[in-house]
Amino acid sequence: MTTLDDQTITAIADELAAAERDRTTVPLLTARHPDMTVDDSYAVQNEWRRRGVAAGRRLVGRKIGLTSRVMQQATGITEPDYGAIFADAVFENGSEIEHDRFSNVRIEVELAFRLAEPLAGPDVTVFDVLRATEYVVPALEILSSRIELQGRTIVDTISDNAAFGGLVYGGNPVKVGELDLRWVSALLYRNEVIEESGVAAAVLNHPATGVAWLANKLAQHGDRLEAGEIVLAGSFTRPMWVEKGDTVLADYREMGTISCRFV
Repeated sequence: MTTLDDQTITAIADELAAAERDRTTVPLLTARHPDMTVDDSYAVQNEWRRRGVAAGRRLVGRKIGLTSRVMQQATGITEPDYGAIFADAVFENGSEIEHDRFSNVRIEVELAFRLAEPLAGPDVTVFDVLRATEYVVPALEILSSRIELQGRTIVDTISDNAAFGGLVYGGNPVKVGELDLRWVSALLYRNEVIEESGVAAAVLNHPATGVAWLANKLAQHGDRLEAGEIVLAGSFTRPMWVEKGDTVLADYREMGTISCRFV
């Protein structure tokens, strides 16, 4: 249920667009709009996405956030969310990335699913996801929060495109069945020091579960996942803060390594 009128939703989208452009943060939305609902926040996100498409940005996928207990505990938010991925926010393995492009910059370790077939809810299962997947590949998500972090709720985060900043992908793509995806593990290094580690089963017991959740959630909003889209399935490590000059590397063992440097 929405509680905000179209004018207010547009005004919030304007504010967040300006924050993204100016690399700044805005005060908590829920402090200023205490009755704001999850439906309101997705309406804000959809307006932000619509503007991106209208400006010529190309939608290439979606991200799922807050799927693991470690991420829910790190944020104090207890339900998953999702956001949009545009092509200009996708970086190749080994990229140098401008740190000042983002706000409150953190890194998460994930698996990305590339779909060979569309997925439309409401009754998508893990097995439907596995059947529709072309390959799974290592990915790092760059988090960028345009809303102040202290006191955030799910409503603030969703409005901010689920805090998505960018995506780095690489390593060895695998077909479904070549590996037990629940047991994919990764070691996360910053400047050659190991900071985090995790196992993909931390994401809802199987990383494909998040993709199924997303397909079913999108159906509630009259949307679906398309063939060719990349879906970030959710982090299985805590978010790691990064500063300008930091080098990040994630080692996924048989799935290879993925790295980037912030300049």
